[in-house]
Amino acid sequence: MNAGVVDDVFPPAVRARLEEAADIQPPHVVTEFTSPVARAALAECEVLLTGWGCPRIDVATLDLTPRLRAVIHSAGTVKTFLTPAAYERGITVSSAASANAVPVAEFTLAAIILGAKRAFSLSHLFRTRRTHRTAADLDRHPWLGTRGITVGVVGASRIGRRVLQLLRTLDTEVLLYDPYVGEAEAQLLGATRTDLDTLVATSDVVTLHAPETPETRHLLDARRLGMMRPGALLVNTARGPLVDTEALTEHLVSGRLDAVLDVTQPEPLPHDHPLWELPNVFITPHMAGAQGNEVGRLGALAVDELARYARGVPLNHPVRLEDLERIA
Repeated sequence: MNAGVVDDVFPPAVRARLEEAADIQPPHVVTEFTSPVARAALAECEVLLTGWGCPRIDVATLDLTPRLRAVIHSAGTVKTFLTPAAYERGITVSSAASANAVPVAEFTLAAIILGAKRAFSLSHLFRTRRTHRTAADLDRHPWLGTRGITVGVVGASRIGRRVLQLLRTLDTEVLLYDPYVGEAEAQLLGATRTDLDTLVATSDVVTLHAPETPETRHLLDARRLGMMRPGALLVNTARGPLVDTEALTEHLVSGRLDAVLDVTQPEPLPHDHPLWELPNVFITPHMAGAQGNEVGRLGALAVDELARYARGVPLNHPVRLEDLERIA
């Protein structure tokens, strides 16, 4: 992993647990797999504890690791660096994506609450006009606040499931679209299962938690964005390509929709893009995931997994080969 993230991912208490669970091969932090020192460490290691900035673990790297039995990733996706060939060699894979889901879900809930309250556009108006709000400022919105609204969750991913859990604290109706979730499971998650067209057409808030795959590119295209209710709020803390940015821009510029966008396509948007200046759009710099003191949660999960591996018990957060194509 990148040497600069080690102390954040493994703060002192977590690092101490790591050193209890495993013998750490020198040089401890490896940022490449080509030098003689790195190759010597790979030749002896049984577990690779990886993180942000991990070099690609391809067939050539696997050939250097005859004793490797597990890859435990102290971050989210493993798809960016791990070849499926690892599974063919019987290597167990784990990820801290569940830990990263916690701050994303919290951010999403905050975005839904503040967006439903029209806090972003009203704050912009307040800063510009510098006088108190009027009844007309509130009345111009088709609805305001979370009570009684319908929230549509797209994707029962790790993050999506945690968002569904947090939504139980609100007085809302919750719809769910996920092709891999049946009606009974959706009910257990506190939602009503529906198709995507129905979800976008009947929800006051649409929040995206699907992975980026060829099938999900522009999942919200011009047609589906046009189906959304006037005054609806779109929250995207997943991936920018899930939404057709050009089509979304038209609806946001007209004021027909509101949006909270932690991700965009492209990312960031061009300097002169109209979304930067719109009062009904709140854009954040891809920060919903673990940041600052939240990052240690990922390292703690990874060390828990390493300790379970050392005890010879099943891991709690495995990444299975059959799931790779449909997860983030």
